[in-house]
Amino acid sequence: MSRKIQAQWLIVVMAIVFSAAVAQAGVIIETVPVGNLGNADDTHGDGYGGVSYAYDMGKFEVTAGQYRDFLNAVAKTDTYGLYNPNMDGYTYGCQITQNGPSGSYYYDFSGRPSGTEEDWEYRPVNYVSWGDAARFANWLHNGKPSGSQNDGTTEDGAYDLSSTHSYYNPDGSINDLSGLNAALMAVVRESDATWVIPTEDEWYKAAYHKKADGITGGYFDYPTTNDSLPSNDLDGGGNNATYIVGTTDYTIGDPYYRTEYGAHTDSESPYGTFDQGGNVFEWNETIILGERGMRGGAFDSVGYKLKADYSTHYDPTVEFNNVGFRVAIVPEPGSITLLLCGLAGLACWRHRR
Repeated sequence: MSRKIQAQWLIVVMAIVFSAAVAQAGVIIETVPVGNLGNADDTHGDGYGGVSYAYDMGKFEVTAGQYRDFLNAVAKTDTYGLYNPNMDGYTYGCQITQNGPSGSYYYDFSGRPSGTEEDWEYRPVNYVSWGDAARFANWLHNGKPSGSQNDGTTEDGAYDLSSTHSYYNPDGSINDLSGLNAALMAVVRESDATWVIPTEDEWYKAAYHKKADGITGGYFDYPTTNDSLPSNDLDGGGNNATYIVGTTDYTIGDPYYRTEYGAHTDSESPYGTFDQGGNVFEWNETIILGERGMRGGAFDSVGYKLKADYSTHYDPTVEFNNVGFRVAIVPEPGSITLLLCGLAGLACWRHRR
């Protein structure tokens, strides 16, 4: 067997492991690899960040354009309330517009106050709950299908959400808020999950860990590869983020408030993610004091909320103007075994030769 064939065989095995990362038609989520398996927790912060496996983190926050495409795929009837009217009906909304009657809903940016569709679609989505984020992750896990909100689209995959169904009315509104909160708090990542909402550790490592230091407990204070507070300038030559100084000094103001993904050049984390500080707070999977975790600061929050030692948490049903999310890819346990067996087999074959 030639080296070329060996390399091709290994690529096939790797493709099986990370098949969820392969771009399909429609929404494409760009990710960056997070390695340094078995790195230590942060030794000077909250004690987070240690992760024993390799995974991929979303390079950017999920955008309004990506969420619009998600809605158009699965929310012609919005059974589980994936759309919030404040997206379009409030000053700080991401301006996704719901059109038509239930059963034939379609979504665009036609209700925007100004600008073009392109001016809005590359900014982060907001007014999304933890449950909305879980359904988006399920949709990615299932291959981004179109259809009603069911087990094959949004209700199972990375997370089994069947326990939440009785808490919704037929129009997608909530009939028992406390019951739905409790049901969402009981949801766990499934063993074969691929696309997921990152845990606090996964999110923290991608944002702050000093990649070049290997598996040590070295971390930066800010997710811009820096220990100094970023500037809130749009482009200040590096170490910039979208947040507010004082009460009126936004990075950008009306009507957008949130910057487009990747707008802060030379301000990425050590692993290459953007906007883990500022723009919108981001949901994570971890339960903290009986609520779901959230990190990163936002366009309307002050600078210290971008720092590694600041975190917060909320009921998983809340939908705020300054909250969004990003997703990650984790390898299936069975796929890891397959890869290791494949690599071992290749090594044995080469040894026998």
